[in-house]
Amino acid sequence: MSWDLSERAYRGQRWAARTALAAAGLAVLVPLAYGGVGGVLLLVAGAAGLVLGAVAVWWTLTLRGPLRWAAAVLAVLVPVALVALFAATLFWALLASVALWTLAVWSGRYALRGTGSTRVRVMRERKAAPPRRPYLIMNPRSGGGKVVRFELKEKAERLGAHVILLDPDRHEDVTALARKAVAEGADLLGVAGGDGTQALVAAVAAAYDIPFLVISAGTRNHFAMDLGLDRDNPAACLDALTDGVEVRVDLGFANGRPFVNNASFGAYAAIVQSPSYRDDKIGTTLELLPDLLTRQQGPLLTVRAAGRTLDAPHAVLVSNNPYRTDDPFGLGRRDRLDAAVLGVLGIRVDSAAEAAALILDPAPRGLTILTAPDAVIEADRAEIEAGIDGEALVLPAPVHCRITPGALRVRVPRKRPGVPPRAPRLDWRRLRKLAATVGRTAVHRRGPFL
Repeated sequence: MSWDLSERAYRGQRWAARTALAAAGLAVLVPLAYGGVGGVLLLVAGAAGLVLGAVAVWWTLTLRGPLRWAAAVLAVLVPVALVALFAATLFWALLASVALWTLAVWSGRYALRGTGSTRVRVMRERKAAPPRRPYLIMNPRSGGGKVVRFELKEKAERLGAHVILLDPDRHEDVTALARKAVAEGADLLGVAGGDGTQALVAAVAAAYDIPFLVISAGTRNHFAMDLGLDRDNPAACLDALTDGVEVRVDLGFANGRPFVNNASFGAYAAIVQSPSYRDDKIGTTLELLPDLLTRQQGPLLTVRAAGRTLDAPHAVLVSNNPYRTDDPFGLGRRDRLDAAVLGVLGIRVDSAAEAAALILDPAPRGLTILTAPDAVIEADRAEIEAGIDGEALVLPAPVHCRITPGALRVRVPRKRPGVPPRAPRLDWRRLRKLAATVGRTAVHRRGPFL
C-alpha cells in the first residue's frame, strides 16, 4: 500500500514536471508565433530597453544637476514605453505568456518539492523549564511605540517578568543594564526593541550562557522573522515565558561588536553616518551617492574571506548566516541561524555597462557571494564606517568579522508562526530528468516502508 502511494505521488511529480516544461516552452513560443518576425524584434527591443534602463539608473545615481534629472526621466520613460509597446502589439499573447509562466513556475516547484533538492535542516528545539527571574529591557520608542500600543510592559509583569523601561529622553547603556540584571539574579534576558539593541543584550546573555528572549517590537524585526516569531503581534512572543522551548543560534561579531543580522560596509554604511540621513533618507542618499560610487569619497575597501580577495567593492554585507539569494521572494531571509558560517556579499559597479550586467548577466562579475567562518575588511584609512544591525558606527581598520557557533540560547514560544518553507529552486535539468522517467523506476528508493 505504501509503495502504491509513493508511486502515485511520484507519478504526480512527473506529470507536474512535464507540465512545467510544456508551459515554459509555450510561454516563449506564443508571443513569437503571435508576433512573427515582429515578435522577435520586440524581444530584442525589450532586452535593449532593459540595458538602457539600467544605464539610466546608473547615471541617475552618479550624476548631478540637469543631467541627473534627464537620466531619471529616461529611467522612468524606458520601462513605461516598453510596457506600452508590448501591450499595443502583443497584448493577448503577453497575457497568455504570463499565465503560462505562472503555471510553469508553480508546476515546476510542485514537481521538485520532496525530491530532496531543497531540504533544509530545521533548528533543533530543546525543552527547558520556564525562567524564574526573567528581566526584559523595553524601548518605548521602538517600532513607532509598539511597547505602549501592545501593552507589553503590563503583560510581561503579569507573567512575572521584571521590566526595565528605557528612558526615551536620554541614552542608556543597555549592555550595562543587562549585566546589572544578571548580577541581580536574572536567569533570562529579553528585549523589546530594534535589532541593534537585541544584539547588545544577546551578547550579554551568550557570555553568561542564559536564555535570551526576542520580542518583535522593532521596526523590521529581521531577527524575529528568521526565528519564526510573530512580527504582527509582539505580545505573542511573551508566551515563551510560560510555554517555550530553546533553540541554539549563532552570533556574529565585528571587531568585538555583536550582530544578530548583519554588518555593512561601503556606500550604504557611509550614507547612514550622515546627520541628515534620519530626517531625509532619499535626499541624503542622492546627495552622497555620486561621490561614493565614483570613489571621490569613502574608503577603498578590500575584503578577504574563504581564500578569496574582493578588491574595491562599493558595498559589503557580512551576515550572521547567509541570506537567500536564489529566490526573489525570499530575499532578506535566512534559512538557518545555526550553520556556523558568515554570509559575505560584495558589490562592485564601476560603469554603466557593469550596472547593466547586474540585471542581464546571471553571474555578474560585480557580484560576489561567499560563505566563511570569518572575514576581514581592510581599508585605505585608519577607520571604516559600518552599519551594525542598523546602528551607524565607526570601527578601527581592519575590521575582523567572525561567527561564534551556537553561542546564543534563544527562548521562543512553542507555538509560533515559524519560518516559511523555502520554495524549490527551478532546476530545469532536474525537471527534464524527472519528466523523462517512467513507471516504477521513477519511485524514490527508500525501502518498502515509507
